[in-house]
Amino acid sequence: MANIDAPLPAKNEDSARGFAFALTAYFMWGFLPIYMKAVAHMSPIEVLAHRVIWSVPVAGIVLMILRRTGDLTVAFRSPRTLLMAALTAALITVNWGIYVWAISVDRALDTALGYFINPLFSIFLAAVLLKERLQPVQLAAIALVVAAVAILTVDAGGLPWVSLGLTVSWGFYAFFRKTLPVGPNQGFFLEVLLLSPPALIFILYSETSGSGHLSNGSMSDTLLLIGSGLITAGPLMIYANGAKLLRLSTIGIMQYIAPTMIFLIAVFVFNEPLSAVKLVAFALIWTALAIYSWALLSASRGRSAAE
Repeated sequence: MANIDAPLPAKNEDSARGFAFALTAYFMWGFLPIYMKAVAHMSPIEVLAHRVIWSVPVAGIVLMILRRTGDLTVAFRSPRTLLMAALTAALITVNWGIYVWAISVDRALDTALGYFINPLFSIFLAAVLLKERLQPVQLAAIALVVAAVAILTVDAGGLPWVSLGLTVSWGFYAFFRKTLPVGPNQGFFLEVLLLSPPALIFILYSETSGSGHLSNGSMSDTLLLIGSGLITAGPLMIYANGAKLLRLSTIGIMQYIAPTMIFLIAVFVFNEPLSAVKLVAFALIWTALAIYSWALLSASRGRSAAE
């Protein structure tokens, strides 16, 4: 097995291995709504708690297989690392919570919209936090996204908080996760470990009160809750490895693979209504992504030709 916790490249550049990791993770996330729909009859908080608890052994087994458990000792001795892990853990909790709830109430299209906005939000973060200079094409793409959000806000009489909540929480998670000073797998283990005490308390309370589905539900409920650790830890740990080996802008562009799949599942599998206003908003965002992707590819070809 390849050592996926290998040292990071010295430069902030892309690698083929990082691209493969990220692509795999986004495809896995693309099919996640189907799994979440199967547990939609449960409380979103219960699902969230089980995603945390059952991710701990999955992440721990991966670290033992890779023989990277010793790195955790160093992490536990670093207050800065623990604080950073607590921050990313909080951000991913917010993201998971919004996502699970939205799928359970038939708002998968809103989640797709949020993750479509994500790539351009990552570009915006890179400009604000990393002082990357925005090109005119990038500014035009971001302007189209702002227009899409404005249209949805006027139509709904308020901000599309599900979409924006997912965008902001995941955007900052991706940014801070990239700078977390530990290996990607160790970082994820730290995150779920920090989240496990409150998650375990909630699960014990719900099971003893009779409202939990682990021991009080059907066999399928039990298996789905236990399996939530694998479907949570798998793509996130794969993504974390990819994010460490890719530029933030590249991660931003790849992020629309999963929302495209979610959009198709929402419309053709879940049969969620696609209003004309929402379709216009999607069209604006798709146009923004197409413009930016074209500019990125043109720049890449220009660099290759120059070499």
